[in-house]
Amino acid sequence: MSTRRKSIVAGNWKMNLDAAKARSLTEAVAARAAEAGSVDLVLCPPALYATTVAAALGLAAGGSPSGVALGGQNAHDKESGAFTGEVAPGMLRDIGSRYCILGHSERRTLFGETDSVVNAKVKAVLAAGLTPIVCVGESLAERESGRTEAVVTEQVLGSLAGIPADDLATIVVAYEPVWAIGTGKVATPQQAQDVHALVRALLARLSSPTVADTIRIQYGGSVKPDNAAELAACPDIDGALVGGASLKADDFLAIAKAFG
Repeated sequence: MSTRRKSIVAGNWKMNLDAAKARSLTEAVAARAAEAGSVDLVLCPPALYATTVAAALGLAAGGSPSGVALGGQNAHDKESGAFTGEVAPGMLRDIGSRYCILGHSERRTLFGETDSVVNAKVKAVLAAGLTPIVCVGESLAERESGRTEAVVTEQVLGSLAGIPADDLATIVVAYEPVWAIGTGKVATPQQAQDVHALVRALLARLSSPTVADTIRIQYGGSVKPDNAAELAACPDIDGALVGGASLKADDFLAIAKAFG
């Protein structure tokens, strides 16, 4: 990893936990955040518990006293309107969120989000002053048919189209091979590094090599304490987007520590 890039480890809780467990997990992570060293820590709870997590992080007074940031799992591309069940980027910002996951493979595959939909959301989240964590990644069938490069290229260029270099420099990209999410399978460090290098080259096409070298690219897909160090040693892997392991403070912090 470049010395100019600060690692970022985010926990995607997905649709898990209840209010009491969300609060206790947040408090456990916040109390031990120093174990992660200089790594940026982000918790992304279900939207219904975002205020619970914000309160546990001490965000009511502004800032991030705990050293842990709050993030959303998704957002709409409009500021307001008749969109039942949706969450606007500004709503996330208002409760203290600093980040928002966009284009996760579950949103793409289960809810039909296309690159153009993700692109609109990225622009809206940026306009709201939040940092998008933009997910890309191929399915098992796509990898086995040799289409990884083509799929990831299309997703990166489509999801980030039309974004000025200055804004692009603030974005986090997460490479999550779909076949490794929640399956227990994980890309080998070399497989992950190869795609991360591809993503960085694509970011350079969208901006410049200098800007691309500053953009943080996370790996996601069954990241656990026992494989985090190998992934962290790769030059283009700047952190992790953690799913199941983020539901346990010990595991989440051990992963973060590996990137410290």
